[in-house]
Amino acid sequence: MSALGRHVLAEFYGCPTEILNDIQKIERTMVDAALEAGAEIREVAFHKFSPQGVSGVVVISESHLAIHTWPELGYAAVDVFTCGDTVDPWVSCNYLKDHFSAERLSAQEIKRGIFEIEVSHKAANF
Repeated sequence: MSALGRHVLAEFYGCPTEILNDIQKIERTMVDAALEAGAEIREVAFHKFSPQGVSGVVVISESHLAIHTWPELGYAAVDVFTCGDTVDPWVSCNYLKDHFSAERLSAQEIKRGIFEIEVSHKAANF
């Protein structure tokens, strides 16, 4: 079955505190990760928390990249969701791993928007 999109849930461990607490670096790196994968940027919004941490989203034509950082733990949670066949979310994830200097990346991909040809009358709608 084909899917409408691919959603990678990524966790970056062992990142330097100074990178994960730098809003300008995080924003630039997230935008560059989207561009590296061939995505088209639509909007960008980031916020720096006090005393530390950054959250943000890069809205792309193909969906989005989102991040939340815990600099004190060297940890970042990232979502890369792409629709269609032209943008590979793993390209963005690998780019982020390198540019966040992560010691380790743990990630899983979820297929989004999988439609069955026949829908069972017993299927539950929540």
